[in-house]
Amino acid sequence: MSAVRQRLEAAAIKKDKKVSIDEAELPADRKFNVPNFTNKQLLDAIPAHCFERSLFRSSLTLVQDVAIVAALVYGAYHIEDALAYFNLAELPTKALRIALWTTYCIVCSFWGTGLWVVGHECGHQAFSKSKTINNFVGWVVHSCLLVPYHAWRISHGRHHASTGSLTRDEVFVPRTRKERGLPEAANEDEIIGINVPEESQSLLAEALDHVPIAVFWMAMYQLVGFPLYLVMNAAGQNRYPKWTNHFTPSSIIFRANHKWQIIWSDIGLALVIAGLTYWSKVRSFSEMMLVYGIPYLLVNSWIVMITYLQHTDPTVPHYSDALWTFPRGALCTIDRTFLGPVGAWAVHGLCETHVLHHVCSKIPHYHAWEATEALKAFIGEHYQRSEENMLVSLWKSHRQCQFIEDGADIAFYKNSRGQAQRWGVAPPPADSGVELSS
Repeated sequence: MSAVRQRLEAAAIKKDKKVSIDEAELPADRKFNVPNFTNKQLLDAIPAHCFERSLFRSSLTLVQDVAIVAALVYGAYHIEDALAYFNLAELPTKALRIALWTTYCIVCSFWGTGLWVVGHECGHQAFSKSKTINNFVGWVVHSCLLVPYHAWRISHGRHHASTGSLTRDEVFVPRTRKERGLPEAANEDEIIGINVPEESQSLLAEALDHVPIAVFWMAMYQLVGFPLYLVMNAAGQNRYPKWTNHFTPSSIIFRANHKWQIIWSDIGLALVIAGLTYWSKVRSFSEMMLVYGIPYLLVNSWIVMITYLQHTDPTVPHYSDALWTFPRGALCTIDRTFLGPVGAWAVHGLCETHVLHHVCSKIPHYHAWEATEALKAFIGEHYQRSEENMLVSLWKSHRQCQFIEDGADIAFYKNSRGQAQRWGVAPPPADSGVELSS
């Protein structure tokens, strides 16, 4: 019996069932070899200077983002003046006014997302060497974006500590066949997701393949997904109690010693909400929404899209407790390109260098590009990147990533017809003498 077949049988994901697929029937481009790296190997592959954090360089990024957002806001307040100056204020359709405000909201949301990234780096202690500076800057920046800084920092840290784990990851945990109420797999081929019987494909498609519903939920997820995660654990860990949230110190997410950090997070949000309320009262609610509210909603939308696509793809694995390790979990993500040059320029490489970010979250964005290239060269086939337009990927991932099999040690998403793009090959026993390519 070949080593690959032994590993396939070891990875069988149904009790009392064996995977009998012949090794030759497994397409080479769909076979996934589980990586066997250690933390030290991954970190040693990165140039030493990439771990250095510079308060000066990080502050320049912060000042740049604030200055650009301020300039955009200044320009927004003068849209009507510009229209009047050029005698364009009375266009019959008001098309130009709408176009200018739309442009402002979209462009401002890009740089607002960049500010979100700055706060995110503070939460990872990547902004400077000083924990006090990191937490103060992060608290201010994230509070201005209505993110509870310490609360989200803590839960996000838990996500980094358990990325790719089917039982302990904080977010984007796949739902299983049973959790989705789908019929059991009919045979071994269906469990694997290769050569799924037509009858089974039809049954699954009938239950899952509803385009209007998919469009509705994708739109809702984009608009309010992040606030709902903070308020009620939407798309979070299924084992948490109902209405688990980021605002109550007694939440299961936090420990007792986190109490005052959560309270300070709530105070930051309360101050900003009070400021927005005062703005709406003194000026107008519509002005507040145009200048702040719509860009804020778009920032949330970009963050939801970015983080969802970093961890959700038919080619990205998830592991059971039997196989999960931190290095394997760190590689359970995929780099993408965010809307051409916008990702590198305005969003500071949040999408383009995310694999590296999970290997070491303290590396600042200005070193992440070089570190990514070094890591990519070392891990070879285990580095994942997609150059597909992210808006296309968003739709495809929502359609293709429907469920995983119950009890899987190496789980890959299946589409609405039960087909998998990859099948995991479990690592051999330590004493087998078989080595995985890495």
